[in-house]
Amino acid sequence: MAALVEISTVLIYQQAVTPHAPDHLAMRRSRSIVDSAPSARSRRERQVMDILHRRGQATVAEIMEDLPDPPTYSAVRSVLRILGERGLVKYREDGPRYIYEPAVATETARTDVLAHVVRTYFGGSPEQAVTALLRMSDVDVDSQDVERLRSAIHRARQRGR
Repeated sequence: MAALVEISTVLIYQQAVTPHAPDHLAMRRSRSIVDSAPSARSRRERQVMDILHRRGQATVAEIMEDLPDPPTYSAVRSVLRILGERGLVKYREDGPRYIYEPAVATETARTDVLAHVVRTYFGGSPEQAVTALLRMSDVDVDSQDVERLRSAIHRARQRGR
């Protein structure tokens, strides 16, 4: 449920940036995610990026452990090379192995993706997005979650959002 609170806070932020229609700043901010949108990636590329964002960093072997029906080691290295060429993944040497991580912090990627989803699927309306989240059958909102949401909304209003 903490994720719902975090998503709601981001949606509130997004409302301040684009209350009804995307402005130039929001478009510029989202361009990085649009240019490298998940839909523009192959299924394996999306899977690898998901693993890296979930883990924070990983070796090829660790990525292979998390991949469904993993391809060969060389194939995973190729996917990582392609993602690196696109500026989505960076790496460092750790002895004989490489450790890969997202080039963009997960928090930043989360905000960019969520802003894109709100603009694209909810007409820029955080209210519609939060309502859709709350309607999901697997979301259980207890009184503490509601209070955290109220607090997040109150803090956003105090900051003029």
